[in-house]
Amino acid sequence: MGKILCSTRGGDASIRTQKAAIDLALSTGDDLIFFIAFDMEFLAEADFNLRSDVVSEEVDKMCDFLMLMAIERAEAKGKEATCLVRQGAFVKEIEKVVREEGITLAILGRPEGHASRFALHQLEELAEQLEADTGVPFRILPEE
Repeated sequence: MGKILCSTRGGDASIRTQKAAIDLALSTGDDLIFFIAFDMEFLAEADFNLRSDVVSEEVDKMCDFLMLMAIERAEAKGKEATCLVRQGAFVKEIEKVVREEGITLAILGRPEGHASRFALHQLEELAEQLEADTGVPFRILPEE
């Protein structure tokens, strides 16, 4: 039995990714771990005073909430799942998690519309880079 890591965020596109990952884990019998990373580096660019510890704590709580929703989606379909929330740069953190958790397949969400951080070709390049760096396949879901 393998371990599927589903990288996710919030929003409709992420929910579709989560559902595709749940269906895949159900069909393969693999364990399922939802993953989210948040980076607080943006605070260095803020033009006003913020207590970074307070902002970080609030963002962490929001990520926990998003992960609990993903776990509930899995449980509603009869699939147990766990989650990992990490603070730091996404690429660095996902590579660490893949290695630490013995992941056998990692899933990235398909970009949709203007809210996406990446265009599809950029995400495909990132997936190839991550796969080369970790030796673990990265797949973009849901498929078209």
